[in-house]
Amino acid sequence: MFDPRNIIIRPIISEKATDLRTLGKYEFVVASYANKIEVKKAIEEIFGVKVEKVSIINRKGKEKRMGMFVGKTSAYKRAIVTLAEGNSISFFEGL
Repeated sequence: MFDPRNIIIRPIISEKATDLRTLGKYEFVVASYANKIEVKKAIEEIFGVKVEKVSIINRKGKEKRMGMFVGKTSAYKRAIVTLAEGNSISFFEGL
């Protein structure tokens, strides 16, 4: 069942993501099972904007050490969403 709030987990707020916003691109952490079409529909439904392009990036977990113990950070999926000309997401305007 398609629920857009289960597809889009959270926005990414970083220096690189802030620079991309000037180009009309927004970054989100998305569900690991989501594909480009589902991400596009979810963004359009949640924020009421027209999505032009979606790029997906799979981020692998990094190995971290604490003394002799080895662990791993969580892997996650990122989506860079390009909006059509004249559209913006007001959620990010105050940041």
